[in-house]
Amino acid sequence: MIRISAVSYLNTKPFIYGIYRSALGDSIDLSLDIPSRCAEKLRTGEADLVLTPVAIIPELPEAHLVSEFCIGSTGTVKTVCIYSERPLQEIKRIYLDFHSRTSVMLSQVLCAQYWNIQPTFIPATEGYEQNIKGTDAGLVIGDRTIGLDQKFPYVYDLGEAWTAWTGLPFVFAAWVSAKQLPTDFIADFNIALQNGLDHLPELIKILPTIPGFSLEDYFRNNISYHLDDAKWKGLNRFLGILAGEKGYTLHRNVAVPTI
Repeated sequence: MIRISAVSYLNTKPFIYGIYRSALGDSIDLSLDIPSRCAEKLRTGEADLVLTPVAIIPELPEAHLVSEFCIGSTGTVKTVCIYSERPLQEIKRIYLDFHSRTSVMLSQVLCAQYWNIQPTFIPATEGYEQNIKGTDAGLVIGDRTIGLDQKFPYVYDLGEAWTAWTGLPFVFAAWVSAKQLPTDFIADFNIALQNGLDHLPELIKILPTIPGFSLEDYFRNNISYHLDDAKWKGLNRFLGILAGEKGYTLHRNVAVPTI
């Protein structure tokens, strides 16, 4: 039995739908978690295969990227944003979403190296969205962002900002295992994920309608699911920034530090 942990957000639904439609049910134990919990399960060995925020990858003794799919963006991602009542240059503090360290680190990198601002970063707790006011902004990710663009006059999309700065896509989460998995399982798993993406119209029909939010547009234009060469470059660029002078290189099958 292969233990799988996947992000519980809307953007993962095509993957979950594909797994549900597949014949993998008898060979896997699937749980849905917030991104930070997914990463923790991978770190502690509670799960064998995880759709995990990518910031954890350099911390793993061994990291195998077992899928050609990911949660990525090639521009506007829509559900990873900094919200504010004031423009960026007036922001004094930013509350940081506790759901994903990757988005937290991306926001810190963008503030320092792209937007050239130096706000105070505040680790957030449940309900922090109510504290976004005045010169206090907030990083919010996932399904909780839906509708916030109607509430706040300033919305800074992190996927869009990263691509504007680097010219590269961004990878928020990837399918990672901390050990080798059977090759036949990996093949069947990737087929299941592709199957989910191939049946988006059917998936959209069974998902609840969200007023003012187009699921079709979100799945097809905001989230980019294929871990192609451009995303590999973007992923290595981000992990390299996090690693600093010591550097870090991520390979298609296993991640190793740069010597």
